[in-house]
Order: sequence, then C-alpha cells, then structure tokens
Amino acid sequence: MQTGLSKRSALGFILVTLTINSMGIGLMMPVMPSLLTELTELPVSDAARWGGALSVVYALMQFACGPTLGNLSDRFGRRPVLLASMFAMAVDYLIMALSWSLAILFIGRTLSGVAGATFAAASAYIADVSSKEDRAKNFGLIGAGFGVGFVLGPMIGGFLGEWGPRAPFYAAAALSFVNFLFGYFVLPETLKVENKRKFKWKRANPLGALKQIAHYPAVRTLLLAVFLFDIAHYVYPAIWSYYTEEVFRWSPGDIGLSLAFVGVGFAFVQGYLIRVLEPKLGPGRTLLIGLVANLIAFTGLSFAQSGWMAYAMVAFASFGALATPAFTGLMSNRIPDNAQGELQGLISSAAGLSMVFSPFVMTQVFSHFSGPDAAVYFPGAPFALAGLLILASMLIALPFMRLQEKTPASARNEKKENPAE
Repeated sequence: MQTGLSKRSALGFILVTLTINSMGIGLMMPVMPSLLTELTELPVSDAARWGGALSVVYALMQFACGPTLGNLSDRFGRRPVLLASMFAMAVDYLIMALSWSLAILFIGRTLSGVAGATFAAASAYIADVSSKEDRAKNFGLIGAGFGVGFVLGPMIGGFLGEWGPRAPFYAAAALSFVNFLFGYFVLPETLKVENKRKFKWKRANPLGALKQIAHYPAVRTLLLAVFLFDIAHYVYPAIWSYYTEEVFRWSPGDIGLSLAFVGVGFAFVQGYLIRVLEPKLGPGRTLLIGLVANLIAFTGLSFAQSGWMAYAMVAFASFGALATPAFTGLMSNRIPDNAQGELQGLISSAAGLSMVFSPFVMTQVFSHFSGPDAAVYFPGAPFALAGLLILASMLIALPFMRLQEKTPASARNEKKENPAE
C-alpha cells in the first residue's frame, strides 16, 4: 500500500479523473436535444424518444461491462484499464462531435457506456491505496468527483453550446485526452503482483461475478440493499425536472439552479463530511445516517407544496450521499484484495441496471398520478415509492450496521473457496 505523498497524489488523480468523466457527461446535457433534432430532423418531442434510447444503451453497456473491466483490472492492474478507458472516452466524444447520423451517435454512446464502466477500476484503485479503516471515507471521492462535475459540466456545456451543439463534445474529448496524458505520465500501478489473478470470462460478466460474490453471503445481501438504494436514488434524474415544473412551476433556470445545489451538496458531503464522520462513527453508523436522511428527503418531497420545502429536502438528500461510500466500504472490507475489481464491477453493473429500470418506473408512476385523468393527484408519488425502497434497503442492511467490521482473516474464513483461482 502506498503511503504519504504518493498515496495522496493517487487519490487526487482519481478525484480529477472522476470529475472530468462527470463533466464530460454534463457538458453534453444542454445540447443533446439540439444535436438530436439536427440529426433526426424531428421536433424536440419526438427526438426526446431517441434521447431516452441513448440513455438506455449507455446504462446497458455499463451493466454488461462493469464486471469485465473490474476483472481485467484484477488481472492486468488498475493503471492499464484506467488509461484505456480514458482514451476510449476521448475517442467517444470525438465520434459524437463528428457524428453525421443517428447510427454514429449510437455507436459513440455505446462506446461511452463501455468506457464509463471505468468507475469499477477507479474504485478498486481506491481500495488498493486505502486501509480497511479508510476505505469508506475514500470511496466518498467518487461522489465528490461526480458532484463537482455535475455542477461544472452543464454550466460549461451551456456556455459552449452558444457556438453550436457539437462544441461541448469537442471540449469533452479534449478534457478526456488531457486526463489520459496526465495519467500516462503520473499514474502509478497499485495492484501488487501477488494479488493479480487469472482472467476468466465465466466470471467477467454480471451473472458470473454475482455467482462468485455468492461465496460471501454478507456481500451478496448488501448488494441487494445497494440495488434497491440505486433504484430509489435515480428518481432524481428521472423526474426532477417534470416534478418541479408541475408542483412548483419552476422555470428551466430554477431547475438548473436546484441541480447545481444538489451537486454542491453531494460534493461537500462525499468529499469532506464523510472524511470527518466515518472515522468516528464507522461505516455501519454512517450508512444508517445516510439512509435515514434519504428517507426523510423522499418523504418530504412526496408532500412538498413550495420551493423552499424542496430545497430543505435536498439538503437532507445531500446528507443521504453518506450512504453510497459507506455501502461500498462495508462490502469492500469483506472481499479479498485480489477480487476488489470484480466487486466494484458488480457494483457498477447494479448501478447500470438501476439506470435502466428506475427512469422507466418512476416516470410511469409520475405520469399516472399527475396526468389530467389521474384518479388521485399525487405528483410526489415517485418519491414515496423511492422512500419505500430506501426503507427496504435499510431493513436488509440493518444487521450489518450493528456488527463490528470483520477482520481480513474472518472475511477469508467466511468462504474458503475464494476468488484467488
């Protein structure tokens, strides 16, 4: 394990990498409708259907490829997988910038879904350079990078969009390529030679990885809790814009400001607050606080009647961001060092599957309870459903919040036939 300056530099690089990845996604959000209408020659209402299809393709590729990249990083190391993913992201954004047809745009989005699964290798990298006690708080860097990128990306993308719908894609390609060069010259390898293991296709896919993780019942159970949590959490990108316009009559500017508030809150909680709380409370209690905060946020948003109430609940949602790194830390500490990439790939797959499932369900629930023909007018219904999912996730994870964290020896003894094959 690295110590001192090298360790801090490694974590800093991962933070920059994740921020740039999130910025790249955010850069294209303001201009995607314009690019789709240009390529399809359809009105925005119809072009939006293709936008939804592109999002599904991205999420499905993350679901399929997360375990593959995670297992590749367990075999060849984190550095080559991260560098390949960053280079692929640069190529992907360039393809989308140059796209002359909808088919080319789909090719680019498919590639971005594969490269976007780099979160698996990045998370495994964090596990490599962190002690068991520090893993949960260091996993918060993932959310911090996302939060900063979520604030800066759309803002910069909207500004660059004034020069045309393709300009933000060129900017994202340049950012990704600079990050690749930076990593090529400064990024060290963190996976020890003795922790590398053979790559096997039978476990480098979601089902194979899940079968392997089944050797660790506690991790398998926590993964179910994470899956339910992810489905609940993706209610925000799925219906926030529609919900706030329907209930509060917010303008696009109001909606953008609220999303920036979310990004700042997430970056503060996962980048700083968890580093203060988790060492004092432990991952179990930190997870409980995060889940309770999410439950309060979703319950409040279900019945909110004014904008200030929404902002108050978003503050609770920001505290809810404590849950994700705490979940990851609890699982990571129960898995051997030679299978960290596999675990993170499976977590990435769960997130990808949630990104497919959640938007469809949440938008249908919103439409059913807010349309002109709704038998019961309850536009906050998707948040009520999300609250129930959080409650289920909490009940599943509760036994692991009470237990003392296992030592490496006890984790290995939980199932001797471990992934070191």
